[in-house]
Order: sequence, then C-alpha cells, then structure tokens
Amino acid sequence: MIRKILIVLLVVVASNAYAQEGTSSPYSFYGIGIQKFKGTAENRAMGGLSVYGDSIHLNLQNPAAYGGLKLTTYALGATYNTVTIKSDTQKESTDNATIDYLSIGIPAGKFGFGFGLVPFSTVGYELIAEADTQSSRFTGSGGVNKVYFSAGYEVIKGLKLGLEANYNFGNIENKIVLEQDDVQYATREVNKSSVSGFSYSFGAMYTRSLNEKLTLNVSATIDPTSRLNLDNSRELSTVIVNGNGQESVVENQTITVPEGKVDLATGYSFGAGIGQPKKWFVGAEYAQTAATDFQNRTFSTNNVVYDNATRMSLGGFYIPKYNSLTSYFKRVVYRAGARYEETGLTIDGEGINEFGISFGVGLPIGTLFSNANIGFEYGQRGTVNAGLVKEDFFNISIGLSLNDKWFRKLKYN
Repeated sequence: MIRKILIVLLVVVASNAYAQEGTSSPYSFYGIGIQKFKGTAENRAMGGLSVYGDSIHLNLQNPAAYGGLKLTTYALGATYNTVTIKSDTQKESTDNATIDYLSIGIPAGKFGFGFGLVPFSTVGYELIAEADTQSSRFTGSGGVNKVYFSAGYEVIKGLKLGLEANYNFGNIENKIVLEQDDVQYATREVNKSSVSGFSYSFGAMYTRSLNEKLTLNVSATIDPTSRLNLDNSRELSTVIVNGNGQESVVENQTITVPEGKVDLATGYSFGAGIGQPKKWFVGAEYAQTAATDFQNRTFSTNNVVYDNATRMSLGGFYIPKYNSLTSYFKRVVYRAGARYEETGLTIDGEGINEFGISFGVGLPIGTLFSNANIGFEYGQRGTVNAGLVKEDFFNISIGLSLNDKWFRKLKYN
C-alpha cells in the first residue's frame, strides 16, 4: 500500500512541478531565483545540518548516507511559509505552501541507492514602482526543479562514499508592464527561459566510536561546476490594463534572442559532530559555493554583483529514551539549530544575507521506525539599506519518513 501511495504522489508532484511558486521574495528576481533548501524536515529543524546519517532516514544532502540505510525509506515533505516584506516606508505580508521533496531510498547490503524529485530554485515576486508620470509593475514566476539518482557504498567499516546525478529542468518568466499618464496603451515585455541541464555531487561520511558511549561523525560533499542551458524568448506588446490589472493585448511582436548558458559554480561542504547513538547529537557544518555569473539571461542588471556564497550551521537532537515502553514522549526526537548565510548576492553594494533559528520534533508512528517530523523556523533575509527590502519569514515544515522491508527471503515449511 505504501508503495502505491508513493508512486501516485510522484506522478502528482512531477505533473505540478512547474506550477509551484515557493517564494514571494523580490530577491528571486535575480539569477535563476532563490535556491531552495535541499534537505528533509529533519535537517531543516537542525539548522540545515547534514552531518548526521542513520539507517532509517534519508539524507538528501549527502549521497554517501545511502550506504547506511537498513530499511527501504519513503520521504515526503512540504512547507508552509509566511513572509513580511518591509522597506523604509511600507510593509506587506504574504504566504506560500510548497512540496519540498518526494524521495525513495533502497538498501542492498553495504550499498544503497535512491531517487526522487526536489525543487532547486524558485521565482515568485510582484513589485510596483511609481514615478510622477508613470508606473511599472514587475512580476516573475517559475523556477528550476531536479530529478536525482543517488547511490552510496560503505567502502570499509565506518567510511561511506556516494554519488548523485541530477537532471535540472524548469521554466522562468519575468514580465514588466509600463504605464504612462495620458498614453492610451501600456507597454509589456515578457522574457521566458526554459532551463535544462545535468549536474553531479560527490559525498563522503565517516563514523568512528570514540568510547563506549561517544561517536564521531564527519561529513563532506563537493558539487563540481555544471552548466544549465537556457532556451530564451522575448515578447514585446502594447496592452490595455483594466482596473483589475488584467491585460488585453492590442499588438505584440516576438523578438529573437540567443540561447544562453548559466554555469553553476563549484561548491563544497564540511561538517563534524559528536554524540551518543540513539540518544543525542550536536554538530556544525560549513559550506561554500564559488561566485556564479547569472547575467547571461535574456536581460541584465548593472547594479548586481555575485560573490562567493557561504553557510554556517549548528544543530543537533535529543531522544530521552528511544525504546521506552511506558512513555510515548520519551521516544520523541527533539531537534534544534541555527544557521547564517551569505547568499553571494550583492545589490548596490549591500550583501543580501540570511539567518534562521529552528526547532522541531520527530513523532514515532507505526511499528517499523516510521515517523512524522514537524519543524518551525524563523529567519530574516536582506536589508532596508540602499532602498532595498528586509524579509521576516516563518516556516512550518512537515515531513513523513516511512519505512518498509523489501527483499525478504521466502521461507517454506
């Protein structure tokens, strides 16, 4: 039954991959949008930490973790996001709900593999700029998704290596409507990019017992430089805009624009942590992505610089008594964490940075180590300096981690 449900969900998610708008951030105007968090609800509740891997949960951030799976694992996650966008003079609020991942992991001894669908970046904004005699409305939608296949193998006891292959795909649309006083028609420009391309990731995880209680975990990943292909198009139109903002085309013209390419720069992460198995864990992680030039879209901006992006995470979990027979809440996993990111985006000399604090719980369900994970995160992005905006956001994440036993040996009496 679980297998049938997950197959149906995979079809539904894949068919609606383009329709998701996982952000309302004006900063998604730049590049190919805001990069989505690639991890489960469990990881997000620990500040995005990916150092820890076990035998019953998927770790979407490090493919080496698949080498430690002992049960077939299905993972599904979604997030409800509210954001308040503030400038020096105005404040607006909005919300979004998105599916974050749909994944399956399958163990085969020391080898494990998995596949699934996750969003890579998202675009979603609406901005209005008004002057004395004209007004401009900027809107954007779409994003990039990825279908991935991951595999991990335990080379020697405690050391696992992994590889992930991704196919990235999606559509991004940016639209500008310019209205002028005493002019009957407005002018509209629509730029579209169809995105496709492959990318890869390599990972390693090492676990070593320090004594009878303490265990050391070390994790590392590297994402080599990859390239996305852009099939671009542009349309110029004269339109009539009614009082509800709806646009009726009077005349339009398709402009031929060259195909483009976007290079995703090399990135890496390294983290370590210490803990007592099935009891507690605390770790830290550092990640960096080299500067990427996203200017090769159908349009360019001259006030933007892309620098190296960095992320620092700190988090962990605590389980009062994982095998308690008398108290359900003693078997609950309690998680918390914090993160700080320099996104690499600099606008008018101001770095767009982000931080978040998070906590969550893992609630046991069923009889085979399955669990439901709920996480909460509060954070901020951006600044009001230089006429920019600051975002206060709150995320509620829900994830299901369902376990099953495949490839049972048949026994006959």
